[in-house]
Amino acid sequence: MLSRYFSFLKRFDWVLATSVFLLMVLSLVALYSISLSKAPPDFLNFNKQLIFIFVGLAGFFVLSILDYKWLKFYSFPIYGLAMILLIAVLIFGQVIRGTQGWFGFGWFNFQPVEVAKLAMIIFLAKYFSRGAHEIFNFKYIAISGVFSGVLIGLVLLQPDFGSALVLFFLWLAMLFLIGIKRSHLILLLVLVAVLLAGSWFFVFQDYQKERVLSFFDASRDPLGRGYNITQAQIAVGSGQMLGRGIGFGPQSQLRFVPESQTDFIFAVLAEELGFLGAALILALWGVIFWRVVRIARRARDDFSLFFAAGTAIVFLIQIFINIGMTVGVAPVTGISLPFLSYGGSALVVNLAMVGILESIAARS
Repeated sequence: MLSRYFSFLKRFDWVLATSVFLLMVLSLVALYSISLSKAPPDFLNFNKQLIFIFVGLAGFFVLSILDYKWLKFYSFPIYGLAMILLIAVLIFGQVIRGTQGWFGFGWFNFQPVEVAKLAMIIFLAKYFSRGAHEIFNFKYIAISGVFSGVLIGLVLLQPDFGSALVLFFLWLAMLFLIGIKRSHLILLLVLVAVLLAGSWFFVFQDYQKERVLSFFDASRDPLGRGYNITQAQIAVGSGQMLGRGIGFGPQSQLRFVPESQTDFIFAVLAEELGFLGAALILALWGVIFWRVVRIARRARDDFSLFFAAGTAIVFLIQIFINIGMTVGVAPVTGISLPFLSYGGSALVVNLAMVGILESIAARS
């Protein structure tokens, strides 16, 4: 038993694990600095994030040791659980910043949409791995769209436009990955365009429309939606090359940057660690994507390949949207930055994804 354990550790992707760990350390650095901006300093969220990290690491190691193949047999129950949670949160959930997307358990709020992201990756990986010979059948593609659309629709009802966008692009990117006929692609794009047009008039809330409009013209609401973008850009620019130092960023310490612990934590790090600190974050993510692609290329079966690809897609979309909205090249959608933003649900689920990736790597 001991020899098998050491053999497993040799196959463990320590480069991937170390890169994720370093991102979480940077998260704690940012949260510690933000805690100093209050008088007196309030380290509650810093301490809670520490607890989330320990819980997430426990799940990470358990899932990395277990054989990932069990996920294939429980893909549909996992999908069903995510769907039930999304329905339940619409009935019993708490409303935070206009979105009914959290279950409240004392000091901890649980966000089911994070589970839905993992569930959708597992479901699509299983679905596409079983029917690879049917990829040119539009019915086969449409069925995947129906199952994906159920989760996306439930998320839109909260309404959580940012997370719905992540789920939609996950499904679309997976279609490109398996290969899709040009005629089917054109038909899908037309359907998506019709759905988006209808959603703009009948689904999107006023605040979501304002977020999109503020992206194109931040000056239209300088003290509202545009204020977030403007202050985040100022914070990023004020960091210059070496940064202002931990706890000395004027934008973050004077609390000009809104949602600094979640949506705009990258702005805090860029201000206090400068261009070099921001480059370090992007470099760590580059290493993570390199290792995930490596795991996918060495995968022993289609399920593990699609799971690795789906995880990379979800991370990439969230990084692009979060950092993009910080520097003004993407609309503000409330998407957190994986492993850096404060939040237990996202952190634990993201670590679970990496744990499954480690299980795949160890058995490749």
